[in-house]
Amino acid sequence: MSAKPHVPATRQLKKRLGASVDTSKHGCWAASFDSSKISFLPEAVITPRKEKEVGILLELANKHRVPVTVRGRGTTLMGSAAPVRGGWVIDMRKLKGIKIDADAGLAHAGAGATTGDIQRAAAAQGWFYPPDPSSKEYCTIGGNIACNAGGMHGGKYGVTRDFVIALRGFLPTGEFVEWGTATKKFAAGFNLRDLWIGSEGMLGVVTGAVLKLVPMPAARWTLLTAFADETAALGAAKKLFRQRVQPAICEFLDRESVLCAERATGKTVFPGQAGRPVILLELAGSLAEVDDLKQAVLAWAQSNTVAFREATNRAEVEELWAVRRKCSGAMFELGDAKLNEDIVVPMRHYEKFARFITQLKRRSKLPIPTFGHLADGNLHVNIMYHRDNQAETKAAEAAVQRLMETVVSLGGAISGEHGIGLAKTPFLRLQHNPAQIRAMQAVKRALDPRGILNPGKMFKEVRIWKYPKLAIKLPWDHK
Repeated sequence: MSAKPHVPATRQLKKRLGASVDTSKHGCWAASFDSSKISFLPEAVITPRKEKEVGILLELANKHRVPVTVRGRGTTLMGSAAPVRGGWVIDMRKLKGIKIDADAGLAHAGAGATTGDIQRAAAAQGWFYPPDPSSKEYCTIGGNIACNAGGMHGGKYGVTRDFVIALRGFLPTGEFVEWGTATKKFAAGFNLRDLWIGSEGMLGVVTGAVLKLVPMPAARWTLLTAFADETAALGAAKKLFRQRVQPAICEFLDRESVLCAERATGKTVFPGQAGRPVILLELAGSLAEVDDLKQAVLAWAQSNTVAFREATNRAEVEELWAVRRKCSGAMFELGDAKLNEDIVVPMRHYEKFARFITQLKRRSKLPIPTFGHLADGNLHVNIMYHRDNQAETKAAEAAVQRLMETVVSLGGAISGEHGIGLAKTPFLRLQHNPAQIRAMQAVKRALDPRGILNPGKMFKEVRIWKYPKLAIKLPWDHK
């Protein structure tokens, strides 16, 4: 087969869309990978200036069976935006308009708008958009919708799905559709809006969304806590939640994560508590709500931690959160390769999971720093190894398999906010039985009978860590 089997279709596309179509070597290379850094060259990159251009290119793609991969900025770690089958890539970044309906508390956003820009636009009118992936200054709302992104605020406020009121976009045929309206109630027909959320661009192309906003919290309060070990930390978190305390943020860093962050920043996370796992808590809400919960949290800290301290001002707060955000990239001092698994663990099994990670480190002889969002059980388990070390590579592969098997056995999830893409394909059948897989495949065939949207993802097993990675640094890399 030709390296560019869709030349006639691409030629027609250029006639229809002109300058929006880029077939240059550099342009195609830049769209050939995402944060997984695995490269698959497309034949063309289309950057629509108007929504209708998406419909035109999809109509042509469907007619000529051209594979189509949709991308925002490419911040996904799972290979979800890598054009595995070549074809065309749609770059959505020009569709980035944002309009805030301050009366209704809604944000109208183009798929290419960044999460950070949506948050700032909302905040300017006294509203708050809570989902906050660590790449929020780069990642687009279309990408967030595609993988149902979360972030640190997920425990109290929810994830992207909880804020999507309506979607608009195109079917693989190029036909325009709207799922829902700019109203907070809608019960007219099948809920295909939610079907698109988390579908990783495999069922349709999102061009815009209506997002729910919440009032900006009037007060915030931040507490840093330290614990004897990881099991004690996770057990203490359970005790806090049993008191019906719902922090806006509840972030856990194990000892390895803390040490990596300290070495990267040159600052001690918790002076006098070197080598301790920590939990960073933030309360948010009305002044009265925060004041009431603060007393309960301080009493909990007094009884369950080895040390704790309040942030005294906003600058200190931001410094603490900066440590949390930098810990992931800092882990590369432990190895040049990482299997970053965003699993979800039921709260009832927190201590059991902590003990499992300790055993996994001992058995694999690998560093496995772990951090994440305790309020919703979404933990990031980072299996670090050196790619050129065969023994470490095998140990990492075995470790990720044991991790996923254990997570599923505990009633958890193999992915919390990153989706499946390519990287999680070896484990999809641990999570879902054959009947569930067939049902998902049936939905795919019904909405995309020619299989043009993001082909090669989710259902076909790919061991992504066996592919060579590009030696590049992306703007959102923490390293």
